[in-house]
Amino acid sequence: MKDQEIKSYHRRTQKDYSLAFKLEIVDAVEKGELTYKQAQLRYGIQGRSTVLVWLRKHGRLDWKESELMKRDTPSKKIKELEKKLKRLEQEKEILNRAIDIADSQFHTDIRKKYLSLLSEATKQAQSEEDIPSNL
Repeated sequence: MKDQEIKSYHRRTQKDYSLAFKLEIVDAVEKGELTYKQAQLRYGIQGRSTVLVWLRKHGRLDWKESELMKRDTPSKKIKELEKKLKRLEQEKEILNRAIDIADSQFHTDIRKKYLSLLSEATKQAQSEEDIPSNL
């Protein structure tokens, strides 16, 4: 029994990798059946980047190492976006406070109410159109 277990776990050497074997691994990884790391473990491939090299050489997809290493998980991306949102909300609050302080110190109205200004401008334009220009 121990002989069978030892035989089933056989570390392969680079010389053993036939083109058919490489293509089989590449196909399984590209179909999503295995990750390249799972393929390395399952088939006893020793080199860390061996399967990635095969994917770049024989694969149909674009397998750039830098993109694979930088790929974020959805939960990591969500946390990153939540952090960014919190920071932007804090920046907005700081800017609003600065505007309030400037308004009170310089007795100005920096914060404009665009809707009311727009409605006043529209009313004024309509009243000017209603007045006949017979001068």
